[in-house]
Amino acid sequence: MHSLSTRTLMHSGSAVETRRWGELKRGGKHALPVIIGLVPLALVLGAQASQKGMSIAEVSLMTALNYAGGSEFAAVELWSSSPDIALIVAMTFLINSRHIVMGATLAPLLKHLPYRKTVPALFFMCDESWAMGLTDARSSSRPLSFSFHYYLGVALLLWFNWVAFTSVGALIGPALTDIRAWGFDMVFPAVFLVLMRGMWRGRSSALPWVTSLLVALGAWLWLPQGWYVPAGATGGLLVAYLSGGER
Repeated sequence: MHSLSTRTLMHSGSAVETRRWGELKRGGKHALPVIIGLVPLALVLGAQASQKGMSIAEVSLMTALNYAGGSEFAAVELWSSSPDIALIVAMTFLINSRHIVMGATLAPLLKHLPYRKTVPALFFMCDESWAMGLTDARSSSRPLSFSFHYYLGVALLLWFNWVAFTSVGALIGPALTDIRAWGFDMVFPAVFLVLMRGMWRGRSSALPWVTSLLVALGAWLWLPQGWYVPAGATGGLLVAYLSGGER
């Protein structure tokens, strides 16, 4: 009887590990098309940073620890031979403030996990992995069945490639001219349009999106640089909350 119980437990553990690896691989597979779209953007960021005087090591460290493309581009724009660190930190906080809302959205889906898993998971969160994780949960046969290992497969592969290709961009940057002339800066909005299409749930959910867009546009026109991100996120979230439905 003891031997049978041991074999049953071993078989059950093996099945769990197989399922986890399967979810990790599925996440990595789904991340590949996004990576293809983000590679040019990562090269542009790395090249711009090197042309501003940042070393390859500094670019790698920035993209690995900050890991938020929008704020990294803003930091590079503000970088100089004697950078205003306080201004760069403030701008980074403003642009990355959307992660507060994104993390709050994921929190109910991660609450059953220990902190040793949720903290790294949130560290590796970016717009793409957040959107893909939620979209996968909503497309599951079980309502909001969030696959932690699927999300992890997406997030880790996106992070590794972002750091790797921004470093490559920093390496080849000095040999390039004006890389914006190639149109690579259009990759960022193109990727987000594709992600939004995957999260589209019909016209009933469009009001928070439209509100967020209009508020962000107004803030971009009339408020200091960077404020359009938290303003747009707050506007969309407030409308979604007041409307009472799940958005």
